[in-house]
Amino acid sequence: MESSDFEQILDAVRRFVRDEVVPAEEEIEDTDAIPDRIRRAAASMGLFGYALPEEYGGFGATATEDARLAMEIGYTTPAFRSMFGTNNGIAGQVLVNLGTAEQKRAFLPKLARGEYVASFALTEPEAGSDPSGLRTRAVRDGDDYVINGQKRFITNANWSNLLVVFARTGTPESGAKGLSAFVVDTDTPGVRVGPRDKKMGQRGSTTAEVFFTDVRVPAARLVGVEGEGFSAAMRSLAKGRVHVAACCVGMASRLVEESVGYAAAAKQGGTVIGEFQQVQALLADSQTDLLAGRALVLATAAAYDDGSDRRLAPSAAKLFCSEMVGRVADRAVQVHGGMGYVHGVPAERFYRDARLYRIYEGTSEVQKVVIARQLLRGAR
Repeated sequence: MESSDFEQILDAVRRFVRDEVVPAEEEIEDTDAIPDRIRRAAASMGLFGYALPEEYGGFGATATEDARLAMEIGYTTPAFRSMFGTNNGIAGQVLVNLGTAEQKRAFLPKLARGEYVASFALTEPEAGSDPSGLRTRAVRDGDDYVINGQKRFITNANWSNLLVVFARTGTPESGAKGLSAFVVDTDTPGVRVGPRDKKMGQRGSTTAEVFFTDVRVPAARLVGVEGEGFSAAMRSLAKGRVHVAACCVGMASRLVEESVGYAAAAKQGGTVIGEFQQVQALLADSQTDLLAGRALVLATAAAYDDGSDRRLAPSAAKLFCSEMVGRVADRAVQVHGGMGYVHGVPAERFYRDARLYRIYEGTSEVQKVVIARQLLRGAR
């Protein structure tokens, strides 16, 4: 899109987040749901498809534009991003990268409009950040595949229309090479979505188990080539890691603002606590972390866009920024003192919300493995 058009979109998102979503954070926390008014407004703004191609109704955002948007979106409760994150990210990108022309025409416009919500059904009880242990099976039967298995922690599963399901079509010994991806309607017979998970944080963002019992899916719903689902997942996850890193930067910026605002106003013994050097040190460390994370994300997104690094840098950005926002959240609670441990204070809520960033879309430990392997591969 044109640079001027994107800047207008970015400004509109920034104002919407601050004027509409931030004031609703406590409502979202209390009800564990995004209000319909916010969902409708987000859809009308095109947020359900900003990273999808323009020809299918999206904005066609580059990785850099995606990152800049994510920094604004990440300023508020992570549940807001989760509402449309799977459409733009890991689920939608599988269709963008490997979907047939017919699949793209059938699904992408509906995802871009927010008419459909897609979920990325990869994680299982014994296969999380490393999908090679995946056990869900898809067996060819004439013109169909029959899917049996179980998925866990599937974001938006409770209200999604489509599931991008990863299943093993190869032998159990085939590891990551025997996986395939399928588009499955949530209302297909044999698909059952379990109750919503009760999580530590990120209330308003729903996850659940999904069960598949003799689910019959037309062969036309196979995404890409049979047995190449792992590469599809990795391509989507790599770009998603840049996005998640940017969301961490957005949350860190909010936490720094909350910390500085509290330190500038709260008093102890008649003295504003921001005048205490120990508090100043906490603020300085958090601001430095924030600036480092922002610079890393923008550099990583630029490398993703020009194709020079779509593997190592996204993992490095996700690793650093997810750990970084945890440190910033911890310092924010410390700056607030006892008030930082009280429900209703943003620092307390974001402290719980931030913890998940070190786990999903690849744990910090997995990111380290990816980074090290890329370095060693380069050395060889």
